[in-house]
This record gives sequence, C-alpha cells and structure tokens, in this order.
Amino acid sequence: MPVREGTATVLTCALSAVLVLAGCAPAPPPAAAPAKAPAKASAAPAPPQGEGRDDAGRAPARIPGVGPRTQARIPDGTTQALVVSGEGVDADVAVAVLYERDPAGRWHRTAGPWTGHNALRGWTENHVAGDLRSPIGVFRLGDAGGRLPDPGARIPYDQDEEFALSGTGFLGEPLEGSFDYVVAIDYNRVPGTTPLNKERPLGPEKGGGVWIHVDHGGPTQACVSLPRENMTELLRALDPAREPVVVMGPAEVVAG
Repeated sequence: MPVREGTATVLTCALSAVLVLAGCAPAPPPAAAPAKAPAKASAAPAPPQGEGRDDAGRAPARIPGVGPRTQARIPDGTTQALVVSGEGVDADVAVAVLYERDPAGRWHRTAGPWTGHNALRGWTENHVAGDLRSPIGVFRLGDAGGRLPDPGARIPYDQDEEFALSGTGFLGEPLEGSFDYVVAIDYNRVPGTTPLNKERPLGPEKGGGVWIHVDHGGPTQACVSLPRENMTELLRALDPAREPVVVMGPAEVVAG
C-alpha cells in the first residue's frame, strides 16, 4: 500500500502543554490530576459474554454487548466494528473486540478480546480538550500511521518520524514506542488525512487527535491503547470496504 505523506508539521499528540489540550497522547499529569488507585488501574472489565446465538445456532443480528440505541448509530454500510468498553464511566482499563457482519446481517467476533487503556479519568459524552476523558460514541476508522513501517494495513498508512515519542505517562511508565502504530478515530478530525493532521472541524476546544495506539501500561489523555501485537493485528484486519467504526464507552452506555 502506498504511504501517504503527513500534512502536519507538529505531532498532534506530543508531550507539550499545547498538545495536552489536544487530548490524545499520554503525558505527565497536570498538578491537579488525581492519583490512580492501584486496584482501579489493574482491574480489567470482563469481555463480552459469548455470541448470543439463537436456537438455530446463528450469530446475533446485533453486536454482543451493544444496545439498540448504540447499534442504531452504526452506519448501514458498516460491516466491521471494534467495540471498546470499560466497567464504569471513571474506568481507565478497557476491553476491545472486533466484530464483522456477514451477508445475512449477523455479527461474528473475529478478533479479541484485547485488554488496553482509555483516558485517565474515564469516559465522557461531551469531550473537551484537557478533560482527561475518552469520548463516548461511534466513530469511523479510516486512516492510520506510525513511526514504524506499514505492517500490512489495508487502510491508508502514513509512516513519519513525527510519531516518535518520549517521556513518561501518568504512572511513571515510559511512553517510547506508543505511536509506533496508530489508527485515527474520526472524532473532530478531517477524514481521509494523516493522523498528524491538526485541523479540528468542531474547534480546538473540543479536543482532537484521538487515536488507537500502542499500549504503554497506563491510562491515556483521551485515546484508546492496545498491546503492540494487537495493534498490528488490528491494522491488518481493518478493511476500508467494510467501512469500519469504533464503538467506545462504558459498558453500561454501550449496552443502551
């Protein structure tokens, strides 16, 4: 796949005071950020329970764990969905499962569950820059990139040294390599551009630069993070012909 050149000259998720407000990259917490209790940081939500097959053994017509209101937000043409959910609005540990819909309209789990992280303070339905919460909703996934070469992605991939990262996260963990692979979440961004693009259609106050990236062992500013091997698996699996989306939020909200 051809590599698309980056359109931004400054990394959206770099460790700086300006880009903390952009709301994506893990970074050292502000002075007012609360300390994380070890029990909360280590607790992982349970993965979705089974496929909910009917009496005929058929896969469900609705994604397991996704309620009717959330399912209604998934575009009609979408046949691939990554569901990322956590146990409670303030949780920073999340489980991701990839589903695909067959021609009969039934959803099958194709990868996961994978355990990773979301933002330090959990989730929100009204994300603003610097709130240290991940946005709740259904968002398209169509652009990727990273510091390392394309591992075989089918969606456009922008390799760029501007994805390099250093420093430490909220728990003191090293951040190096976090942006080796990223998938842009289409929250307050221009679809069809590199994840490095800093244009914010909703305005800078609504945050942006929200990605799925390599997990570094701690919570993020607003992104979702997954283990490195799962990131490469996800990049190879996302198929633009399936119009993939991410469904993300606390389990009880996603189930609504």
